[in-house]
Amino acid sequence: MFTLTMWVMLQTLDDYTPKYRDRVADPGLVIRPKEMEITFNRSIPQQYNTYVQHLESFLKQYNESAQDKNEQCPEGVYFEQDGVQEKKVCRFKRSLLRQCSGLADSMFGYSEGQPCILVKMNRVIGLRPRGDPHIICGAKRELPLQMQYFPSEGRLDKSYFPYYGKKAQPEYVQPVVAVKLLLAEEDYNSELVIECKVEGSDLRNNDDRDKFLGRVTFRVKVFK
Repeated sequence: MFTLTMWVMLQTLDDYTPKYRDRVADPGLVIRPKEMEITFNRSIPQQYNTYVQHLESFLKQYNESAQDKNEQCPEGVYFEQDGVQEKKVCRFKRSLLRQCSGLADSMFGYSEGQPCILVKMNRVIGLRPRGDPHIICGAKRELPLQMQYFPSEGRLDKSYFPYYGKKAQPEYVQPVVAVKLLLAEEDYNSELVIECKVEGSDLRNNDDRDKFLGRVTFRVKVFK
């Protein structure tokens, strides 16, 4: 009888989607390069080459050759595929990151002392963020630090949600926001503590028990 019960239960399981999910977890934020302390001299390539190589390696999956096979999805709406067995993936080309794409500037701004940092959310199956989710960063100091965001306004478009899991969407890539730090002369040779958060949605970003839930903090120090 036990064997029969187990067999019946296994027939109800879906290889592509978890059967029971009481609630969808809130995602954490991570950065690339994968370093919490980014320190280099803009005049010494050997000090920032590792960061540049890391960014280039990460963005290969966003190359045009890899993304052309994916779907050009309508912006601003979820890409719902609950009733579809063979699920598709929305296209995200690295060219969307413009000055931080590594295409026009292969050094990602590091050689000029205005580095690019890539921010992305962890994958969470079934996540449908409400509102208008976007990334906002700021330096923890009195004077604001000038930054540029790519795509514009740091938007995380809804078309890349929900995610259906690695087996259902093996070619899926998360949307990425590039943040270019526009350091002024007074910003060099001193450590900057920068925090990025996901704002504009129902995603949590202020849980003191989890410093990476909806936010990430890192340090940058650039020498001239």
